[in-house]
Amino acid sequence: MGKSGQYGAKDSPPMNPESLQGDAQSGSGSAKLEELLDSHGLELTIGVEVHVELSTATKMFCACPNVFGGEPNTRICPVCLGLPGSLPVLNRKAVELAIRVGIALHSEIAEVCLFHRKNYFYPDMPKNYQISQYDEPLCRGGYLDVPLPDGTSKRVGIVRAHLEEDTGKSVHLGETGRIHEAARSLEDYNRAGVPLLEIVSAPDIASPLQARAYVAELRQILLATGVSDVKMEEGSLRCDANISVTRKGSGQLGTKIEIKNMNSLRSLQKALEFEGVRQAIAVASGESLVQETRHWNERDGKTHPMRSKEEAEDYRYFPEPDLVPLSPEKQWVADIEASMPELPEPKRKRLVESYAIERRLAEILVANRGLDDLFEAAVHHGAPPKQVANWITGEVLARINESGGDSNQPPVTGRQLAGLLRLIEEGRLSTQLARQALDAVIDTGKDPEDIVEDLGLAQVSDETHLAQIVAKVIAANPEPVARYKAGEEKLLGYFVGRVMQETRGKANPRLVNELLKKALSQQS
Repeated sequence: MGKSGQYGAKDSPPMNPESLQGDAQSGSGSAKLEELLDSHGLELTIGVEVHVELSTATKMFCACPNVFGGEPNTRICPVCLGLPGSLPVLNRKAVELAIRVGIALHSEIAEVCLFHRKNYFYPDMPKNYQISQYDEPLCRGGYLDVPLPDGTSKRVGIVRAHLEEDTGKSVHLGETGRIHEAARSLEDYNRAGVPLLEIVSAPDIASPLQARAYVAELRQILLATGVSDVKMEEGSLRCDANISVTRKGSGQLGTKIEIKNMNSLRSLQKALEFEGVRQAIAVASGESLVQETRHWNERDGKTHPMRSKEEAEDYRYFPEPDLVPLSPEKQWVADIEASMPELPEPKRKRLVESYAIERRLAEILVANRGLDDLFEAAVHHGAPPKQVANWITGEVLARINESGGDSNQPPVTGRQLAGLLRLIEEGRLSTQLARQALDAVIDTGKDPEDIVEDLGLAQVSDETHLAQIVAKVIAANPEPVARYKAGEEKLLGYFVGRVMQETRGKANPRLVNELLKKALSQQS
Protein backbone atom coordinates (compact mmCIF):
# COMPACT_ATOMS: atom_id res chain seq x y z
CA MET A 1 0.00 0.00 0.00
CA GLY A 2 1.29 3.43 -0.90
CA LYS A 3 1.44 6.54 1.26
CA SER A 4 -1.62 8.03 2.93
CA GLY A 5 -3.32 4.67 2.87
CA GLN A 6 -3.75 4.71 -0.93
CA TYR A 7 -3.02 1.84 -3.27
CA GLY A 8 0.16 1.96 -5.30
CA ALA A 9 0.29 1.82 -9.07
CA LYS A 10 0.76 -1.94 -9.13
CA ASP A 11 -1.88 -2.55 -6.50
CA SER A 12 -5.63 -2.84 -6.95
CA PRO A 13 -8.44 -2.58 -4.41
CA PRO A 14 -8.72 -5.93 -2.62
CA MET A 15 -12.52 -5.81 -2.69
CA ASN A 16 -15.33 -4.70 -4.95
CA PRO A 17 -18.84 -3.50 -4.13
CA GLU A 18 -20.47 -6.77 -5.15
CA SER A 19 -18.22 -8.87 -2.89
CA LEU A 20 -19.12 -6.74 0.09
CA GLN A 21 -22.87 -6.99 -0.30
CA GLY A 22 -24.70 -8.70 2.55
CA ASP A 23 -28.17 -9.44 3.77
CA ALA A 24 -30.05 -6.23 4.58
CA GLN A 25 -32.14 -7.83 7.29
CA SER A 26 -29.10 -9.06 9.24
CA GLY A 27 -27.05 -5.95 8.57
CA SER A 28 -24.08 -7.99 7.33
CA GLY A 29 -23.54 -5.66 4.37
CA SER A 30 -23.36 -2.64 6.69
CA ALA A 31 -20.89 -4.49 8.93
CA LYS A 32 -18.63 -5.18 5.95
CA LEU A 33 -18.89 -1.55 4.83
CA GLU A 34 -18.01 -0.31 8.33
CA GLU A 35 -14.98 -2.62 8.39
CA LEU A 36 -13.83 -1.27 5.02
CA LEU A 37 -14.24 2.36 6.11
CA ASP A 38 -12.37 1.80 9.38
CA SER A 39 -9.49 0.00 7.69
CA HIS A 40 -8.86 3.02 5.42
CA GLY A 41 -9.64 5.81 7.87
CA LEU A 42 -12.79 6.90 6.03
CA GLU A 43 -16.22 8.05 7.13
CA LEU A 44 -19.64 8.09 5.54
CA THR A 45 -22.16 10.92 5.45
CA ILE A 46 -25.78 10.42 4.36
CA GLY A 47 -28.75 12.73 3.96
CA VAL A 48 -32.21 11.49 2.99
CA GLU A 49 -35.00 13.22 1.07
CA VAL A 50 -38.40 11.65 1.67
CA HIS A 51 -41.32 12.44 -0.63
CA VAL A 52 -44.71 11.56 0.81
CA GLU A 53 -48.04 11.76 -1.01
CA LEU A 54 -50.59 13.40 1.28
CA SER A 55 -53.94 11.74 1.96
CA THR A 56 -56.25 14.41 0.58
CA ALA A 57 -59.46 13.83 -1.34
CA THR A 58 -58.32 15.94 -4.28
CA LYS A 59 -55.08 17.01 -5.88
CA MET A 60 -52.88 19.91 -4.80
CA PHE A 61 -54.24 22.65 -7.05
CA CYS A 62 -57.41 21.23 -8.66
CA ALA A 63 -60.50 19.14 -7.94
CA CYS A 64 -59.28 15.93 -9.61
CA PRO A 65 -59.51 12.92 -7.24
CA ASN A 66 -56.36 11.92 -5.39
CA VAL A 67 -56.66 8.14 -5.79
CA PHE A 68 -54.01 5.55 -6.59
CA GLY A 69 -54.20 3.71 -9.92
CA GLY A 70 -57.09 3.80 -12.36
CA GLU A 71 -57.13 3.83 -16.14
CA PRO A 72 -54.23 5.99 -17.39
CA ASN A 73 -55.02 9.65 -17.96
CA THR A 74 -58.61 9.51 -16.65
CA ARG A 75 -58.06 11.67 -13.53
CA ILE A 76 -56.73 14.80 -15.15
CA CYS A 77 -57.95 18.31 -15.97
CA PRO A 78 -56.58 21.51 -17.54
CA VAL A 79 -55.07 22.59 -14.19
CA CYS A 80 -52.99 19.49 -13.50
CA LEU A 81 -52.01 19.37 -17.18
CA GLY A 82 -51.02 23.05 -17.14
CA LEU A 83 -53.14 23.98 -20.15
CA PRO A 84 -53.24 27.67 -21.12
CA GLY A 85 -55.64 29.79 -19.07
CA SER A 86 -55.96 27.29 -16.18
CA LEU A 87 -55.26 28.59 -12.67
CA PRO A 88 -54.20 26.63 -9.56
CA VAL A 89 -56.10 26.85 -6.24
CA LEU A 90 -54.23 25.67 -3.12
CA ASN A 91 -55.61 22.64 -1.26
CA ARG A 92 -56.16 23.71 2.39
CA LYS A 93 -56.13 20.10 3.64
CA ALA A 94 -52.69 19.54 2.14
CA VAL A 95 -51.38 22.55 4.10
CA GLU A 96 -52.95 21.20 7.30
CA LEU A 97 -51.32 17.78 6.85
CA ALA A 98 -47.94 19.41 6.15
CA ILE A 99 -48.25 21.45 9.36
CA ARG A 100 -49.00 18.24 11.28
CA VAL A 101 -45.72 16.79 10.06
CA GLY A 102 -43.86 19.98 10.93
CA ILE A 103 -45.22 19.87 14.48
CA ALA A 104 -44.28 16.18 14.86
CA LEU A 105 -40.72 16.97 13.69
CA HIS A 106 -40.33 20.00 16.01
CA SER A 107 -40.10 22.33 13.02
CA GLU A 108 -40.81 26.04 12.89
CA ILE A 109 -44.03 26.70 10.99
CA ALA A 110 -43.45 29.71 8.77
CA GLU A 111 -45.66 32.75 9.26
CA VAL A 112 -45.30 33.46 5.53
CA CYS A 113 -44.07 31.10 2.81
CA LEU A 114 -44.03 31.14 -0.98
CA PHE A 115 -44.56 28.75 -3.88
CA HIS A 116 -42.07 28.76 -6.74
CA ARG A 117 -41.86 27.30 -10.20
CA LYS A 118 -39.11 24.70 -10.54
CA ASN A 119 -38.35 24.63 -14.26
CA TYR A 120 -37.11 21.54 -16.05
CA PHE A 121 -38.17 19.39 -18.96
CA TYR A 122 -39.05 15.74 -18.54
CA PRO A 123 -41.87 13.78 -20.20
CA ASP A 124 -43.71 13.11 -16.91
CA MET A 125 -43.92 16.87 -16.24
CA PRO A 126 -46.90 18.14 -18.30
CA LYS A 127 -46.29 21.86 -17.55
CA ASN A 128 -42.48 21.64 -17.94
CA TYR A 129 -42.29 23.11 -14.44
CA GLN A 130 -43.25 21.89 -10.98
CA ILE A 131 -44.98 24.09 -8.43
CA SER A 132 -42.84 23.69 -5.33
CA GLN A 133 -41.32 25.71 -2.49
CA TYR A 134 -37.76 26.95 -2.64
CA ASP A 135 -36.11 29.33 -0.15
CA GLU A 136 -39.23 30.01 1.95
CA PRO A 137 -40.71 26.59 2.87
CA LEU A 138 -43.66 25.94 5.15
CA CYS A 139 -41.63 23.99 7.77
CA ARG A 140 -38.06 24.95 8.72
CA GLY A 141 -35.59 23.08 10.91
CA GLY A 142 -36.49 20.48 13.50
CA TYR A 143 -35.25 17.00 14.35
CA LEU A 144 -36.22 13.37 14.68
CA ASP A 145 -34.94 11.07 17.42
CA VAL A 146 -34.46 7.70 15.74
CA PRO A 147 -34.44 4.43 17.75
CA LEU A 148 -31.63 2.21 16.48
CA PRO A 149 -31.50 -1.62 16.42
CA ASP A 150 -28.83 -1.72 19.15
CA GLY A 151 -31.14 0.02 21.65
CA THR A 152 -29.55 3.47 21.34
CA SER A 153 -31.03 6.44 19.52
CA LYS A 154 -29.76 8.94 16.95
CA ARG A 155 -30.94 12.53 16.59
CA VAL A 156 -31.23 13.46 12.92
CA GLY A 157 -31.73 17.11 12.06
CA ILE A 158 -34.45 18.22 9.67
CA VAL A 159 -33.50 20.96 7.23
CA ARG A 160 -36.97 21.60 5.85
CA ALA A 161 -40.30 20.13 4.86
CA HIS A 162 -41.97 21.79 1.90
CA LEU A 163 -45.07 21.34 -0.23
CA GLU A 164 -45.03 20.59 -3.94
CA GLU A 165 -46.99 18.73 -6.58
CA ASP A 166 -46.17 15.24 -7.82
CA THR A 167 -45.26 14.42 -11.39
CA GLY A 168 -46.87 11.92 -13.71
CA LYS A 169 -45.58 8.39 -14.14
CA SER A 170 -43.42 7.13 -16.99
CA VAL A 171 -44.10 3.57 -18.09
CA HIS A 172 -41.03 2.17 -19.85
CA LEU A 173 -41.64 -0.59 -22.37
CA GLY A 174 -38.95 -3.00 -23.47
CA GLU A 175 -36.47 -1.75 -20.88
CA THR A 176 -33.27 -3.70 -20.33
CA GLY A 177 -32.55 -2.68 -16.75
CA ARG A 178 -31.77 1.02 -16.95
CA ILE A 179 -34.20 3.84 -17.48
CA HIS A 180 -32.28 5.38 -20.38
CA GLU A 181 -32.20 2.03 -22.19
CA ALA A 182 -36.00 1.73 -22.47
CA ALA A 183 -37.16 1.11 -26.02
CA ARG A 184 -40.07 3.54 -25.63
CA SER A 185 -42.07 5.19 -22.87
CA LEU A 186 -45.70 6.05 -22.21
CA GLU A 187 -46.94 8.73 -19.82
CA ASP A 188 -49.74 8.46 -17.27
CA TYR A 189 -50.63 11.86 -15.79
CA ASN A 190 -53.14 10.59 -13.19
CA ARG A 191 -50.50 11.25 -10.50
CA ALA A 192 -49.57 14.70 -11.81
CA GLY A 193 -50.63 17.32 -9.26
CA VAL A 194 -51.01 14.95 -6.29
CA PRO A 195 -49.96 16.79 -3.09
CA LEU A 196 -46.42 15.96 -2.01
CA LEU A 197 -44.47 16.86 1.09
CA GLU A 198 -40.70 16.66 0.72
CA ILE A 199 -38.84 16.16 4.02
CA VAL A 200 -35.12 16.85 3.83
CA SER A 201 -32.82 15.56 6.56
CA ALA A 202 -29.53 17.11 7.57
CA PRO A 203 -26.40 15.11 6.64
CA ASP A 204 -26.38 13.57 10.12
CA ILE A 205 -26.72 9.91 9.15
CA ALA A 206 -23.54 7.85 9.36
CA SER A 207 -24.51 4.39 8.05
CA PRO A 208 -27.04 2.56 5.84
CA LEU A 209 -28.59 0.99 8.96
CA GLN A 210 -29.15 4.43 10.46
CA ALA A 211 -30.69 5.62 7.19
CA ARG A 212 -33.08 2.68 7.18
CA ALA A 213 -34.02 3.29 10.82
CA TYR A 214 -34.59 7.01 10.08
CA VAL A 215 -36.99 6.36 7.21
CA ALA A 216 -38.75 3.61 9.18
CA GLU A 217 -39.35 5.94 12.14
CA LEU A 218 -40.41 8.82 9.90
CA ARG A 219 -42.82 6.45 8.14
CA GLN A 220 -44.35 5.53 11.51
CA ILE A 221 -44.87 9.21 12.35
CA LEU A 222 -46.52 9.89 9.00
CA LEU A 223 -48.83 6.93 9.53
CA ALA A 224 -49.67 7.83 13.13
CA THR A 225 -50.55 11.42 12.24
CA GLY A 226 -52.83 10.30 9.40
CA VAL A 227 -50.84 12.26 6.84
CA SER A 228 -50.41 9.41 4.34
CA ASP A 229 -50.89 5.67 3.89
CA VAL A 230 -47.09 5.56 3.26
CA LYS A 231 -47.34 2.57 0.91
CA MET A 232 -43.90 2.42 -0.67
CA GLU A 233 -45.07 -0.26 -3.11
CA GLU A 234 -47.63 2.23 -4.50
CA GLY A 235 -45.22 5.17 -4.48
CA SER A 236 -46.99 7.16 -1.78
CA LEU A 237 -43.67 7.26 0.08
CA ARG A 238 -40.46 7.52 -1.91
CA CYS A 239 -36.96 8.43 -0.85
CA ASP A 240 -33.72 9.62 -2.41
CA ALA A 241 -30.41 9.57 -0.58
CA ASN A 242 -27.29 11.71 -0.84
CA ILE A 243 -24.12 9.91 0.19
CA SER A 244 -20.44 10.85 0.32
CA VAL A 245 -17.21 9.32 1.64
CA THR A 246 -14.25 11.32 2.93
CA ARG A 247 -11.19 11.00 5.15
CA LYS A 248 -11.91 10.96 8.88
CA GLY A 249 -11.11 14.26 10.52
CA SER A 250 -10.89 16.17 7.23
CA GLY A 251 -13.71 18.49 8.30
CA GLN A 252 -15.12 18.42 4.78
CA LEU A 253 -17.80 16.40 3.05
CA GLY A 254 -16.84 14.18 0.15
CA THR A 255 -18.29 14.29 -3.36
CA LYS A 256 -22.07 14.13 -2.97
CA ILE A 257 -23.83 11.50 -5.04
CA GLU A 258 -27.60 11.10 -5.13
CA ILE A 259 -29.30 7.71 -5.40
CA LYS A 260 -32.83 7.27 -6.75
CA ASN A 261 -35.33 4.43 -7.31
CA MET A 262 -35.32 2.83 -3.86
CA ASN A 263 -38.85 1.53 -3.32
CA SER A 264 -38.46 -0.26 0.01
CA LEU A 265 -36.50 0.05 3.25
CA ARG A 266 -34.47 -2.96 2.19
CA SER A 267 -33.64 -1.32 -1.15
CA LEU A 268 -32.57 1.87 0.63
CA GLN A 269 -30.14 -0.01 2.85
CA LYS A 270 -28.77 -2.22 0.07
CA ALA A 271 -28.29 0.73 -2.31
CA LEU A 272 -26.41 2.74 0.33
CA GLU A 273 -24.25 -0.26 1.21
CA PHE A 274 -23.28 -0.77 -2.43
CA GLU A 275 -22.65 2.91 -3.07
CA GLY A 276 -20.73 3.32 0.19
CA VAL A 277 -18.40 0.49 -0.76
CA ARG A 278 -18.02 1.82 -4.32
CA GLN A 279 -17.05 5.27 -3.09
CA ALA A 280 -14.83 3.97 -0.29
CA ILE A 281 -12.80 1.89 -2.73
CA ALA A 282 -12.48 4.88 -5.06
CA VAL A 283 -11.37 7.28 -2.30
CA ALA A 284 -8.95 4.74 -0.81
CA SER A 285 -7.46 4.24 -4.30
CA GLY A 286 -7.02 7.97 -4.90
CA GLU A 287 -9.65 8.06 -7.65
CA SER A 288 -11.82 11.11 -8.27
CA LEU A 289 -15.57 10.81 -7.92
CA VAL A 290 -18.00 12.81 -10.04
CA GLN A 291 -21.03 14.53 -8.50
CA GLU A 292 -23.96 12.82 -10.17
CA THR A 293 -27.33 11.16 -9.76
CA ARG A 294 -27.31 7.36 -9.82
CA HIS A 295 -30.11 4.83 -10.30
CA TRP A 296 -30.46 1.80 -8.01
CA ASN A 297 -31.18 -1.38 -9.96
CA GLU A 298 -32.84 -3.97 -7.74
CA ARG A 299 -32.18 -6.78 -10.17
CA ASP A 300 -28.39 -6.57 -10.29
CA GLY A 301 -27.94 -4.96 -6.87
CA LYS A 302 -25.91 -2.02 -8.20
CA THR A 303 -26.17 1.73 -8.73
CA HIS A 304 -25.76 3.07 -12.28
CA PRO A 305 -25.10 6.61 -13.57
CA MET A 306 -28.22 8.55 -14.62
CA ARG A 307 -27.16 12.16 -15.11
CA SER A 308 -24.94 14.87 -13.70
CA LYS A 309 -26.24 16.32 -10.44
CA GLU A 310 -28.27 19.50 -10.91
CA GLU A 311 -27.79 22.59 -8.76
CA ALA A 312 -30.57 24.94 -7.67
CA GLU A 313 -29.69 27.48 -10.37
CA ASP A 314 -30.28 24.82 -13.03
CA TYR A 315 -33.98 24.87 -12.20
CA ARG A 316 -34.39 28.66 -12.66
CA TYR A 317 -36.67 29.02 -9.63
CA PHE A 318 -38.96 32.03 -9.59
CA PRO A 319 -42.10 32.85 -7.50
CA GLU A 320 -45.31 31.22 -8.75
CA PRO A 321 -47.28 34.19 -10.18
CA ASP A 322 -50.68 32.47 -9.90
CA LEU A 323 -50.51 31.78 -6.12
CA VAL A 324 -50.44 34.36 -3.35
CA PRO A 325 -48.06 33.92 -0.37
CA LEU A 326 -49.28 31.40 2.19
CA SER A 327 -49.76 32.71 5.75
CA PRO A 328 -51.14 30.04 8.14
CA GLU A 329 -53.14 31.65 10.95
CA LYS A 330 -51.58 31.15 14.39
CA GLN A 331 -54.86 29.91 15.86
CA TRP A 332 -55.21 27.37 13.05
CA VAL A 333 -51.70 26.06 13.74
CA ALA A 334 -52.48 25.92 17.47
CA ASP A 335 -55.69 23.96 16.79
CA ILE A 336 -53.77 21.49 14.63
CA GLU A 337 -51.18 21.03 17.38
CA ALA A 338 -53.92 20.42 19.95
CA SER A 339 -55.39 17.67 17.76
CA MET A 340 -52.10 15.79 17.32
CA PRO A 341 -52.20 12.10 18.27
CA GLU A 342 -49.67 10.33 20.48
CA LEU A 343 -46.51 9.82 18.43
CA PRO A 344 -44.84 6.41 17.98
CA GLU A 345 -41.85 6.64 20.32
CA PRO A 346 -43.73 8.14 23.28
CA LYS A 347 -46.41 5.48 22.76
CA ARG A 348 -43.83 2.64 22.75
CA LYS A 349 -42.32 3.92 25.98
CA ARG A 350 -45.75 4.29 27.60
CA LEU A 351 -46.81 0.76 26.66
CA VAL A 352 -43.59 -0.68 28.09
CA GLU A 353 -43.74 1.35 31.29
CA SER A 354 -47.49 1.15 31.92
CA TYR A 355 -48.08 -2.49 31.05
CA ALA A 356 -44.66 -4.09 31.69
CA ILE A 357 -44.48 -5.66 28.22
CA GLU A 358 -41.31 -6.21 26.21
CA ARG A 359 -40.04 -3.37 24.04
CA ARG A 360 -40.08 -5.77 21.08
CA LEU A 361 -43.82 -6.35 21.48
CA ALA A 362 -44.51 -2.63 21.91
CA GLU A 363 -42.67 -1.95 18.65
CA ILE A 364 -44.84 -4.45 16.75
CA LEU A 365 -48.05 -3.08 18.27
CA VAL A 366 -47.21 0.51 17.35
CA ALA A 367 -45.83 -0.39 13.91
CA ASN A 368 -49.16 -1.98 12.92
CA ARG A 369 -51.62 0.84 13.27
CA GLY A 370 -54.77 -0.28 15.09
CA LEU A 371 -53.16 -3.13 17.04
CA ASP A 372 -52.08 -0.74 19.80
CA ASP A 373 -55.70 0.29 20.29
CA LEU A 374 -56.80 -3.37 20.25
CA PHE A 375 -54.19 -4.13 22.91
CA GLU A 376 -55.37 -1.40 25.27
CA ALA A 377 -59.03 -2.29 24.70
CA ALA A 378 -58.40 -5.94 25.64
CA VAL A 379 -56.46 -4.91 28.75
CA HIS A 380 -59.33 -2.54 29.64
CA HIS A 381 -61.64 -5.58 29.59
CA GLY A 382 -59.48 -7.33 32.16
CA ALA A 383 -57.03 -9.41 30.13
CA PRO A 384 -53.40 -9.74 31.34
CA PRO A 385 -51.20 -7.31 29.31
CA LYS A 386 -48.37 -9.75 28.51
CA GLN A 387 -50.73 -12.44 27.24
CA VAL A 388 -52.68 -9.88 25.22
CA ALA A 389 -49.50 -8.55 23.60
CA ASN A 390 -48.31 -12.06 22.73
CA TRP A 391 -51.65 -13.09 21.24
CA ILE A 392 -52.03 -9.92 19.17
CA THR A 393 -48.47 -9.91 17.80
CA GLY A 394 -48.66 -13.65 17.17
CA GLU A 395 -52.06 -15.15 16.42
CA VAL A 396 -54.07 -12.03 15.50
CA LEU A 397 -51.38 -10.43 13.33
CA ALA A 398 -50.73 -13.75 11.56
CA ARG A 399 -54.39 -13.98 10.58
CA ILE A 400 -54.42 -10.38 9.36
CA ASN A 401 -51.38 -11.06 7.18
CA GLU A 402 -52.76 -14.35 5.85
CA SER A 403 -56.02 -12.72 4.80
CA GLY A 404 -54.39 -9.58 3.41
CA GLY A 405 -56.39 -7.53 5.89
CA ASP A 406 -55.72 -4.14 7.45
CA SER A 407 -54.36 -3.98 10.99
CA ASN A 408 -56.28 -0.74 11.43
CA GLN A 409 -59.44 -2.86 11.20
CA PRO A 410 -58.64 -5.84 13.47
CA PRO A 411 -60.78 -8.97 12.93
CA VAL A 412 -61.62 -9.19 16.66
CA THR A 413 -62.57 -6.67 19.32
CA GLY A 414 -60.78 -6.06 22.58
CA ARG A 415 -63.73 -7.53 24.48
CA GLN A 416 -63.70 -10.72 22.37
CA LEU A 417 -59.95 -11.18 22.79
CA ALA A 418 -60.17 -10.60 26.53
CA GLY A 419 -62.98 -13.18 26.72
CA LEU A 420 -60.87 -15.73 24.85
CA LEU A 421 -57.90 -15.26 27.18
CA ARG A 422 -60.20 -15.53 30.20
CA LEU A 423 -61.31 -18.98 29.02
CA ILE A 424 -57.67 -20.05 28.83
CA GLU A 425 -56.95 -18.67 32.29
CA GLU A 426 -59.95 -20.52 33.73
CA GLY A 427 -58.76 -23.78 32.21
CA ARG A 428 -61.78 -24.10 29.93
CA LEU A 429 -59.67 -23.83 26.76
CA SER A 430 -56.21 -25.08 25.92
CA THR A 431 -53.99 -22.88 23.79
CA GLN A 432 -54.65 -25.09 20.78
CA LEU A 433 -58.41 -25.00 21.28
CA ALA A 434 -58.22 -21.24 21.81
CA ARG A 435 -56.65 -20.90 18.36
CA GLN A 436 -59.60 -22.78 16.88
CA ALA A 437 -61.98 -20.59 18.84
CA LEU A 438 -60.22 -17.45 17.56
CA ASP A 439 -60.74 -18.58 13.97
CA ALA A 440 -64.43 -19.14 14.68
CA VAL A 441 -64.76 -15.74 16.38
CA ILE A 442 -63.21 -14.10 13.29
CA ASP A 443 -65.44 -16.06 10.90
CA THR A 444 -68.72 -15.54 12.75
CA GLY A 445 -68.23 -12.45 14.90
CA LYS A 446 -69.66 -14.34 17.88
CA ASP A 447 -68.26 -14.10 21.41
CA PRO A 448 -65.81 -16.82 22.55
CA GLU A 449 -68.27 -18.16 25.16
CA ASP A 450 -70.86 -18.84 22.46
CA ILE A 451 -68.25 -20.37 20.14
CA VAL A 452 -67.10 -22.82 22.82
CA GLU A 453 -70.67 -23.90 23.48
CA ASP A 454 -71.67 -24.13 19.80
CA LEU A 455 -68.63 -26.15 18.72
CA GLY A 456 -68.07 -28.14 21.90
CA LEU A 457 -64.53 -26.87 22.30
CA ALA A 458 -64.44 -26.87 26.09
CA GLN A 459 -61.28 -28.37 27.52
CA VAL A 460 -61.62 -31.70 29.35
CA SER A 461 -60.45 -31.25 32.96
CA ASP A 462 -62.35 -34.10 34.61
CA GLU A 463 -59.55 -35.86 36.51
CA THR A 464 -61.39 -39.18 36.83
CA HIS A 465 -62.21 -39.29 33.13
CA LEU A 466 -58.68 -38.34 32.09
CA ALA A 467 -57.14 -40.90 34.48
CA GLN A 468 -59.09 -43.63 32.70
CA ILE A 469 -57.76 -42.46 29.30
CA VAL A 470 -54.20 -42.26 30.69
CA ALA A 471 -54.50 -45.85 31.98
CA LYS A 472 -55.77 -46.98 28.57
CA VAL A 473 -52.86 -45.31 26.75
CA ILE A 474 -50.26 -46.82 29.11
CA ALA A 475 -51.76 -50.29 28.76
CA ALA A 476 -51.68 -50.03 24.96
CA ASN A 477 -47.99 -49.02 24.81
CA PRO A 478 -45.92 -51.47 26.91
CA GLU A 479 -42.69 -51.03 24.93
CA PRO A 480 -42.58 -47.18 25.24
CA VAL A 481 -43.47 -47.58 28.92
CA ALA A 482 -40.47 -49.85 29.45
CA ARG A 483 -38.17 -47.42 27.67
CA TYR A 484 -39.52 -44.54 29.74
CA LYS A 485 -38.87 -46.49 32.93
CA ALA A 486 -35.35 -47.20 31.64
CA GLY A 487 -34.59 -43.50 31.51
CA GLU A 488 -36.02 -42.18 28.21
CA GLU A 489 -38.02 -39.43 29.91
CA LYS A 490 -38.51 -37.56 26.63
CA LEU A 491 -41.11 -40.23 25.78
CA LEU A 492 -43.50 -38.41 28.10
CA GLY A 493 -44.36 -36.23 25.13
CA TYR A 494 -45.31 -39.33 23.16
CA PHE A 495 -47.81 -40.38 25.84
CA VAL A 496 -49.21 -36.83 26.05
CA GLY A 497 -49.78 -36.93 22.31
CA ARG A 498 -51.64 -40.23 22.54
CA VAL A 499 -53.92 -38.86 25.28
CA MET A 500 -54.60 -35.70 23.30
CA GLN A 501 -55.42 -37.84 20.28
CA GLU A 502 -57.92 -39.85 22.35
CA THR A 503 -59.61 -36.62 23.52
CA ARG A 504 -59.45 -34.90 20.10
CA GLY A 505 -57.12 -32.27 21.56
CA LYS A 506 -59.51 -31.27 24.32
CA ALA A 507 -57.65 -32.65 27.35
CA ASN A 508 -56.15 -30.21 29.82
CA PRO A 509 -52.42 -30.60 28.98
CA ARG A 510 -51.21 -29.60 32.46
CA LEU A 511 -53.44 -32.18 34.11
CA VAL A 512 -52.51 -34.82 31.52
CA ASN A 513 -48.81 -34.33 32.30
CA GLU A 514 -49.43 -34.71 36.04
CA LEU A 515 -51.54 -37.86 35.63
CA LEU A 516 -49.07 -39.47 33.24
CA LYS A 517 -46.08 -38.86 35.48
CA LYS A 518 -47.96 -40.31 38.44
CA ALA A 519 -49.22 -43.34 36.52
CA LEU A 520 -45.85 -44.12 34.90
CA SER A 521 -44.04 -43.88 38.22
CA GLN A 522 -46.34 -46.58 39.59
CA GLN A 523 -45.56 -49.03 36.78
CA SER A 524 -43.54 -52.06 37.88
